Amino acid sequence: MRNIILLCVLFAVTSNSWAQKSKSHPKNVILMVGDGMGAAQIYAGLTGNKGKLNLERCTAVGFHKNQASNNYVTDSAAGATALASGQKTYNGAIGVDASGKPIPTILEIAEQNGLATGLVATCSITHATPACFISHQPSRSLNEAIALDFLKTDIDVFIGGGRKYFSKRSDGLNLVDSLKGRGYQIANSITEVQQITKGKLAAFLADEQQAKFSEGRGDELVKSTEVALQLLKGNKKGMFMMIEGSQIDWGGHDNNTQYIVDEMIDFDNAIGKVLDFAAADGNTLVIITADHETGGFSLIGGDMKTGTVEGKFTTEHHTGVMIPVFAFGPGSDRFSGIYQNTDIYKKMAEAFRFKTK
Repeated sequence: MRNIILLCVLFAVTSNSWAQKSKSHPKNVILMVGDGMGAAQIYAGLTGNKGKLNLERCTAVGFHKNQASNNYVTDSAAGATALASGQKTYNGAIGVDASGKPIPTILEIAEQNGLATGLVATCSITHATPACFISHQPSRSLNEAIALDFLKTDIDVFIGGGRKYFSKRSDGLNLVDSLKGRGYQIANSITEVQQITKGKLAAFLADEQQAKFSEGRGDELVKSTEVALQLLKGNKKGMFMMIEGSQIDWGGHDNNTQYIVDEMIDFDNAIGKVLDFAAADGNTLVIITADHETGGFSLIGGDMKTGTVEGKFTTEHHTGVMIPVFAFGPGSDRFSGIYQNTDIYKKMAEAFRFKTK
């Protein structure tokens, strides 16, 4: 009898240990980047939304240090390369290290491991942040070269602006036709995006940059996120997706408080859809952060009841402050504390149990 009891106890301990280990290794990882989103931008969005954000549902909070290899203040390219590839690099670099050598990204490694992959943004899909997850170029200004890099991958879904870099190129190539030849369904409006229920999707919602939320873009980010989740979730091995709220940054550059508030709330609405998916799925890790802060934004007044926000700015450029990191789902505890932006890549790779050099 004693032996039976000991075996039962041993089985229970082993099973619990295995369950805890499995729980910390999700099948899906979704990284959400609010470009230019510091603590003040978050609280401005919370105030503008009358005291509440979906972001508050996250269970772990940390901060990352985000300096570039060549500058105390990073740009989006160096910042996103660090998130995507785990290495510091120079401002302007797209998926290359400080010496200009291409480095593998978490999206590419996910592809190599048979996972579904996706990118969604409210800017040109060749813009710095999304580009760093799929391209390897010495400069963020090389939009046509970045677009060509999309065809060197097997990404399943990408949705954003930048159609002209694929179809109206200086080299005469029509990459939209090339994408069709590779089995992609092409969408040129959010209505067309919503009609896609399976298969690969390349969606171009603007010739170059998408409009502001307040000037006609509306809830395209939320709808794009919903479609991308639907298309990617069918892969039994899992998925990696990066979703960017791109224009929070542009509000900072414009020193426009209302622009920041509108884009922040829009991004948070997409966060809500992703957190709903993760909560129902139970096997999805969600990480929400930014590449840097923009504008030296501070709050000098506001009203939670009316949603009014008063802001001030110290610059029209980026700043070097630490950036909040929020996480939800299995493995979210990895993201508490203070660490380098490069560690976010490492923590995602660990969550997936990817072998990286």
